[in-house]
Amino acid sequence: MNLEALLHNLHFDIDKVSPPDWEVDWNDAPLTYKLYRGLPVIPLSLEVPLTLKGMEVPAKPDLSKIGHFLWYVFGLTQFSESKMDFGSSDQAMDLVQSKRRFVPSGGALYPNELYVYLKIENLPAGVYHYDVAHHRLVLLREGNFDSYISRALGNRCDLSYCFGTVFVSTMFWKNFFKYNNFAYRLQGLDAGVLIGQLLEVAKCFGFAPEVYFQFLDRAVNHLLGLSEQEESVYAVIPLSAGSTSCFNRRNIDGHDSATELCQELTAIQTTHYVHSRRVLEFPLLTEMNEASMLESTKSFRQIEEEQINPEGQTVTLPYVKRLSYDLASVCRKRFSPDKDFVLGKVSQQQLATLLKGAVDSFSYQNDLDGVQRKTKSRVTLYGCLYNVEGIPNGAYHYDSSGHALRRVQPGDQRLQLQHGMSGGNVNLFQVPLCLHVTGGKDHLKTEMGYRGYRIQQMEAGMLVQRLLLIASSLGFGGHPLLGFDVNVSDAIYKLSPQGKTSLIQIPTGPYRQRPSLNGGLHS
Repeated sequence: MNLEALLHNLHFDIDKVSPPDWEVDWNDAPLTYKLYRGLPVIPLSLEVPLTLKGMEVPAKPDLSKIGHFLWYVFGLTQFSESKMDFGSSDQAMDLVQSKRRFVPSGGALYPNELYVYLKIENLPAGVYHYDVAHHRLVLLREGNFDSYISRALGNRCDLSYCFGTVFVSTMFWKNFFKYNNFAYRLQGLDAGVLIGQLLEVAKCFGFAPEVYFQFLDRAVNHLLGLSEQEESVYAVIPLSAGSTSCFNRRNIDGHDSATELCQELTAIQTTHYVHSRRVLEFPLLTEMNEASMLESTKSFRQIEEEQINPEGQTVTLPYVKRLSYDLASVCRKRFSPDKDFVLGKVSQQQLATLLKGAVDSFSYQNDLDGVQRKTKSRVTLYGCLYNVEGIPNGAYHYDSSGHALRRVQPGDQRLQLQHGMSGGNVNLFQVPLCLHVTGGKDHLKTEMGYRGYRIQQMEAGMLVQRLLLIASSLGFGGHPLLGFDVNVSDAIYKLSPQGKTSLIQIPTGPYRQRPSLNGGLHS
């Protein structure tokens, strides 16, 4: 299978992505977190605040704040044991145990890792790995790397204004072992959900993040000591304090190459534990990663804003104020229902709050748009609505500029959507809102090459996380799904003539609590 075929099949012919005889060896599954061995460690404070509302923002972040920030972004937050109906007569087999985080992940496998470059008081400046299992930092490389990272970003960021930089990586084996080549689609979405959570947590801590999707991959991986055959960085996110921006408003200054930068730093040798005794090869994933890499800063691009001319009958949604909530509480309540959705009435106010809140907060500083944040997003929202107060059942496009719904297809669409589900884990007849994040059918490949695909998946994941957080604040559950027939939803929304496609499906609405035993992993 070539790379073009892989991208096509990932969306439109999922059965061709993985071998039909693929079997998951659960006994040899990798850990959901990376464990380094034999390196200096810095413990982080376990006294994590239970609320983030009205939080005091320090002028200079200290190690304690950094620890709290990382925990809310990606730390282990809860141990859960619940009873699932697997149709087994053995009651012990019905118990499912999991260690949860505040972000969802496909199969709860968490393929991403977090690394941070920090320059704060009482901590050696350098590059660290966030050890999720022990809530601590592991020192990988000591020193000041402002110039190196800035050049890897094309000198578009002045790191002298930043106290830290976060690197979001993907470990390929962590979900390839279960999903085979389909893991590539999941990995971009998982990285995006994680970035979405980071942006929201940063607001609470008074940090100003800027997301870079374009950087010299090999130079950044070399800095962190990553083997590109098993792991690679997907996004680089400098952090500054307060409203200080480190975004350089000049064009790319100079032309650096990854090869030249790598020669400036000695390679570091580390060992880590993944648990799996037998790690299979995943040549298509590594080939796609190789094809997506940028060798020179000359390759960096910005994406022109696309003009959208929405059509169809308009339903103007009620005005809603910006939603205020305690992010910590909302994260704890976030739940992904399976068969637990309960059909209930959704008010226009709730729908308007959900859609506007998710889209408005999606505006963020990034290197694709440049200095100015654009009003139009590269990913948009559609939804099939049922039993929403004052709105006829049907399929709609959310026009964020006019805060209105544009009807694409009248009538109840639940039967078609249910037929398009590859599994029976969600009963869509109990779901009032079946939302879809959509984007360009070419996956930004025209502008960004193969790298465009993972960027689009990351932006879709970021919007999904915003939807889930707003839904949780309204008392709704949301369950992101990839097990659906894209052709069905694309036909409902008439997306193909627009050159667009459905990227992910999120059933959303009221739900009943599932019997479970939960324990918080915090002080």
